[in-house]
Amino acid sequence: MKIIYENKVKSLGASVNDFQDSGMFILFGDSAPDTLKDFCYSIDVLPINGEIKVGQKAIIDGEEFVITAVGDLAMRNLENLGHVTFAFDGSTEAELPGTIYVEAKPMPSLSVGSTIQIVE
Repeated sequence: MKIIYENKVKSLGASVNDFQDSGMFILFGDSAPDTLKDFCYSIDVLPINGEIKVGQKAIIDGEEFVITAVGDLAMRNLENLGHVTFAFDGSTEAELPGTIYVEAKPMPSLSVGSTIQIVE
């Protein structure tokens, strides 16, 4: 198993649960704009070790989710800003350029210290 990306949640914005019903969560590094900060889980900006692709797995707090689509800007935004959205709807086409789509399963509940990995 090769780890493409790994990070931990540092803090939670006051309104992170607003997207719970939509089946998505937003990660952002320390440079999140004030208008978005409350809706994001804060992470460190860390490098990506390879390419994030369909068929790989996102492992969130030990639970595996198969990646079904990757937006055109997802990797660049994640590596440069620590910014990406995870959508748990199983879409096979990326409607939003900064989003990683995973299989349609219940979204995990993140907290400070939660781990996010992408592996192949």
